[in-house]
Amino acid sequence: MSEVNIAKRKEKCENCTKQCNKKQSDSGANSHDERDDVNGQVHEGSQLLLSACLSCDGCLSEEESLKISQQSLEEVERVLALNKKCDVSKHKVLVASICPQSLPFFAVKFGIDITDAAQKLCGFLKSLGVQYVFDSTLAAGFSILESQKEFIQRYRRRHHDSHALPMFTSSCPGWIRYSERVLGSLVTPHICTARSPQQIMGCLVKDYFSKQQKLSPEKIYHVLVAPCFDKKLEAVREEFYNSLLETRDVDCVLTSGEIYCLMEQRKMSVEDLDSVPLDHVLGEADDMALVRHEGRGSEGFLEHIFKHASKELFGLDVHEITYKNLRNRDFQEVTLERDGETLLQFAAVYGFRNIQTLVHRMRKGRVPYQLVEVLSCPGGCLSGRGQAESEAGGRVDKALVQQMEEAYSSLPVRLPEVNPALHTLYQDWLQGQDSPQASTLLHTQYRNQSQSHTQPPHMQW
Repeated sequence: MSEVNIAKRKEKCENCTKQCNKKQSDSGANSHDERDDVNGQVHEGSQLLLSACLSCDGCLSEEESLKISQQSLEEVERVLALNKKCDVSKHKVLVASICPQSLPFFAVKFGIDITDAAQKLCGFLKSLGVQYVFDSTLAAGFSILESQKEFIQRYRRRHHDSHALPMFTSSCPGWIRYSERVLGSLVTPHICTARSPQQIMGCLVKDYFSKQQKLSPEKIYHVLVAPCFDKKLEAVREEFYNSLLETRDVDCVLTSGEIYCLMEQRKMSVEDLDSVPLDHVLGEADDMALVRHEGRGSEGFLEHIFKHASKELFGLDVHEITYKNLRNRDFQEVTLERDGETLLQFAAVYGFRNIQTLVHRMRKGRVPYQLVEVLSCPGGCLSGRGQAESEAGGRVDKALVQQMEEAYSSLPVRLPEVNPALHTLYQDWLQGQDSPQASTLLHTQYRNQSQSHTQPPHMQW
């Protein structure tokens, strides 16, 4: 994370802490409580508005802060420098995976189409010393398919499992952290267990690809390029660390903005960059064309699950989905009806203000949805602060986001169900779609880490 962004987050955190401390002082809180506030443990007596608590790094422990600090360009350059020294025992194979939502950023910045931008970015990364560059859309396909399967299972047990529905999507680390730290058992049992595309890509690289290359996983240094700072926090979660081999599935997350800043620091223009085709996890692939999944700027979990469930549960083919705006463009719902009966009702909820509304309704038992796609960034993943923040800082560059949405939508859509690479990997890597291997590598669990099983007393709705 850049020093500028660390300073911004620190300033926001201190502002929240001041609010907490003032509230606590007013209610007679002692100095021990104030110290706990600084460490992210907010106790009864304070009244922190939810809008001031956006899952920023303010609640990180010292250990987490240290891990996050290693998610930096400096750390990548350190690994690259070691590769240039004579001690080959310390050399690592560098692999970079690029999130599909990062590619439109480079397309807009370079002023070229998204396929050309991907090849220019690949050329730049390889010029640094990265040996392999992958597109993580393949991993997103796994996440979508596993989420679809889990939704069907949850729907069918809804009458005897109170936690089955609604199912919340699990690809956004800001939402996951907020759920675990603040909302607790109200929400965590409802979160889909499918790993995010980022972490499935980590498994693909450190498990499948390392075996294909006859490398031990710790000999690979895996960098992921993402639109969002919170992805750094996801990469350092305990369950994605192999203590035996002392290696993470994703060693370092760099935002699109950090990569672009590195290009500027090295005074490299788009004309200076070689166009190099992306690599494929399976080696030589017949079809290397870039594709996207459905959705207006994220991975389209809602649309894919909605269409799959409509067919699987009710035998209905849905070709086009109509969104109905509720509070705003970032709070929408989709409904499947037959003969006047509502069969399915899904919602897309983006941004913490809308998440606040959703959770408030859930507490009151007034959530009619079977599935909710939740993302902490208003506008979805393309609007991640690691690439969409204006140069002045602090605000999203709406013009940039609109250009990125246009670039992203220019890619053809391919359903993961018809992706032959996924079918091959399910068999060759995971020994089948319902195997123990698939369950272990494609799923995880989310934990209740909140202080209370009821509404946190410090959170004002």
